[in-house]
Amino acid sequence: MKQNESKKKGKSIERSIKEFLSEFKSLVISSLDEHNLPFTSYAPFILKDNKFYVYLSTMAKHSHNLTKNKNSSIFFIEDEQNCENIFARKRVVYQCFTKKLSRDTDEFNELISLFEDKHGSTVSMLKDMKDFSFFEFEVVSGEAILGFGKAYNLEKKDIFELVDRESSKGHQK
Repeated sequence: MKQNESKKKGKSIERSIKEFLSEFKSLVISSLDEHNLPFTSYAPFILKDNKFYVYLSTMAKHSHNLTKNKNSSIFFIEDEQNCENIFARKRVVYQCFTKKLSRDTDEFNELISLFEDKHGSTVSMLKDMKDFSFFEFEVVSGEAILGFGKAYNLEKKDIFELVDRESSKGHQK
């Protein structure tokens, strides 16, 4: 394949990652608890400047976990009802560093406005509740599985750019 064709194909796949993520209103979070055990749940999110943001109450276990341990993972997976093959559901996972953001900032006001635009009237009710805070997920690395034999790495420099896995020999019999 010529270099130009390869770049076009790469951009097309990159666009497909952005389109895939744009279909989601929530993401799956995995955080580590006080015993370093994984805890998984979900939260509505927004994406801004290649960082993911969720708005959590201190009552949420993730809020406590993410405050104590900045290592986390976020996950997006194709709906079972829409997939072509249950063994090859499209999915994207990012390994992240997470931080809790202060409420009394211009950044908070911007994020809450974006959150309200995406998620509607419930946010209008939640935004004044002082036990809620934004958590920022900064991508460190990740991977995208787009079907059988279509596994790619994702890197911090461009969280949508698919990087071929050089060490992978594919599935073996």
